[in-house]
Amino acid sequence: MTRFTAPVVLPCDPACSVLRDAVVDVGADGRITFVGPRATAPPTDDAVRALPGVLLPGLVNTHAHTPMLALRGAGGDLPLLRWLHEIMWPMEARLTGDDVRVAMTAGGVEMLRTGCTTSVEMYFHTRAVLDAVDAVGSRVVLTPGVIAAPGWDRLGSWERMRDDISARIDADGLVNGRVELGYGPHSAYTLPPEALASIGEHARARGALLHVHVAEAAEEDADARASHGSVPALLDSLGVLDGRVLAAHSIQLSDDDIALFGARGTAVAHCPGSNAKLAAGVARITALRRAGVRVGLGTDGPASGDDLDVWAEARLAGLLARVTSGDAAALTASELLLMATRDGAAAIGRDDLGALEPGRHADLVHVDLDDPVFTDPADDAQLLSNLVWAGGSRLVRDVWVAGEQVLADGEPTRVRRSDTTAAIRGVAARLRP
Repeated sequence: MTRFTAPVVLPCDPACSVLRDAVVDVGADGRITFVGPRATAPPTDDAVRALPGVLLPGLVNTHAHTPMLALRGAGGDLPLLRWLHEIMWPMEARLTGDDVRVAMTAGGVEMLRTGCTTSVEMYFHTRAVLDAVDAVGSRVVLTPGVIAAPGWDRLGSWERMRDDISARIDADGLVNGRVELGYGPHSAYTLPPEALASIGEHARARGALLHVHVAEAAEEDADARASHGSVPALLDSLGVLDGRVLAAHSIQLSDDDIALFGARGTAVAHCPGSNAKLAAGVARITALRRAGVRVGLGTDGPASGDDLDVWAEARLAGLLARVTSGDAAALTASELLLMATRDGAAAIGRDDLGALEPGRHADLVHVDLDDPVFTDPADDAQLLSNLVWAGGSRLVRDVWVAGEQVLADGEPTRVRRSDTTAAIRGVAARLRP
């Protein structure tokens, strides 16, 4: 066992408590055995790691296409559908499996340096993504993409993509170490209804997460609106919403759509940065939360969202919620911190992540407290406010995943950051027109 001590521990429990002079005990299996004040901690003769700042759970990025790192910034001033058809899909057609491994490795390092330990990825070249995650020591919920759009037949039919995922889950299990597998049907506008229904059946049969883009831009779902009223209504008519579903973006939602998500237990991955950059709109997050919908935060791919910083998404989510509602108390610092951690884990159905509680994985983040961003670190409310609104990723110093240190003083422990940077620049240079 290892005991971590810190002046402040943020367990990210539902009350968003602030524990002072506290302890987190981690067992040999990489799971937490105790969290609480040092005065009430059980005696131990095991190793003690004294940390000088704040200890909190690893952040959860609920929607990402991290291997797009190689395409960062391309077509940066185009709306969604033109950006996809004219820029992204043609460039992605040139990505090899090795390119994806290089980009996912660099992206994994980038996320660890922001304190993000788990990302929900929708991408292709499954083996390459898994190799990269293993290399950096992070955690992933990988939902390999399934798509039937012009140019994508090079990867096979949607049936083949679906069957490859099912075969991998049947062979390796749903959760294997730091990897969980699921299904990533791209969207209702890139797959026929029969594909969505079939993928939903495969996911439900295995208890797997189904991760799909939903109503990201008004023009994308025109056909679904004409035939069924909305994308959520179409998915529901096909039985897709009967399983574990994570609906990315979910911007163009009516009151009925929101009520439907609440009734079906559908979760939402909110990606305010990417949505704003593509001029796609602002998701109705406060209405979704009032309806009981689980909402996490996502960066989307770094080609559209540009960075992989969940802290930045949290701040933007709060700002947009306030400016669109006229309510200066919409999404408080505590609520935003929970969205980045506990709520994100809940959105993907993982009660073993996103909080510092006995039984959960010891995915820990150490944040520097000796920084002028904290104007009154002795005040609980001020500390949370300063951390979320003014601090964030630049304060991250160390990260552990399953009790293993994978970031030490800002540098990854399993790979050399300079090597990953050089490799991704090489890929980007080759892809550049």
